[in-house]
Amino acid sequence: MSIKKGTHQINPKKGALQKKILLLLSAGLALGLTRNPNQYFRVVQETGKEWEKIDRDSLNRAIRSLYESKLVSTKDNHDGTLTLVISKEGKRLALTYDIENIELKIPEQWDNKWRIVMFDVPEKFKHTRDALRMHFKNMGFYEFQKSVFVHPYPCAKEIEYVTEFYQARRFVRFIVATEIDNALELRRYFKLL
Repeated sequence: MSIKKGTHQINPKKGALQKKILLLLSAGLALGLTRNPNQYFRVVQETGKEWEKIDRDSLNRAIRSLYESKLVSTKDNHDGTLTLVISKEGKRLALTYDIENIELKIPEQWDNKWRIVMFDVPEKFKHTRDALRMHFKNMGFYEFQKSVFVHPYPCAKEIEYVTEFYQARRFVRFIVATEIDNALELRRYFKLL
């Protein structure tokens, strides 16, 4: 499965780092637009942490690929350095994968299946665990247990994107189930009665 935008394709499995780079570059744009000092420092802090998590060799390969696909360009500086600039198409693609604002599409009719996301993230990756929990709650999931979330609508692509973004694939499991023992409570929660 590839996500197509214009003439550019990014394979989710190979392109998660590319998408992350586009989002981090677009965070720079958010800095320029924010007037709230608290928001400014939060963006700076979070963006810095995410850049530090990226392996340098992988970063160079991903940037080269983004450059070749014309999603970013470079600008020569007077001091001999280069500035990486996100293109108009790159900005549009970054907005498509805005990790902060992922929304699930609700189909006209429910298919009577439950989507269950479970994760077991070690304590040393506590920030990743907390981020996953926050994203699943923000996406409208029901917290079944501490690290088990349920949703009635298709969301495999969105879950894949979130887990790839945080490089947490090895900790996360996704299940589609036809039965669940507290279905009545879930149906009430999601207004499916």
